[in-house]
Amino acid sequence: MSQSDKTRATVDIYGRSYTIVGEEQAHHVRMVASLVDQKMREIHDANKSLDTTKLAVLTAVNTMNDYLKLKEDYTELLGSIKKKEDQEKHD
Repeated sequence: MSQSDKTRATVDIYGRSYTIVGEEQAHHVRMVASLVDQKMREIHDANKSLDTTKLAVLTAVNTMNDYLKLKEDYTELLGSIKKKEDQEKHD
């Protein structure tokens, strides 16, 4: 995909403007940015003494933790489905 085929979206995250360039549609990028902004504000509300860098790192750590939990849940769900399908084949 060439640079001209990529989507550009300008978003605001925690009071700063960013231009994101990528393959996702602009509305998707804006939704992701909104969720990042929301998570940063949530963490800031819980600990107002954090500077922006620490806040961004904690947001990334929290988000990756959520992602890994969902990935584990998804893997378990796929395993359960496969196990059920295998049982049905043998019944």
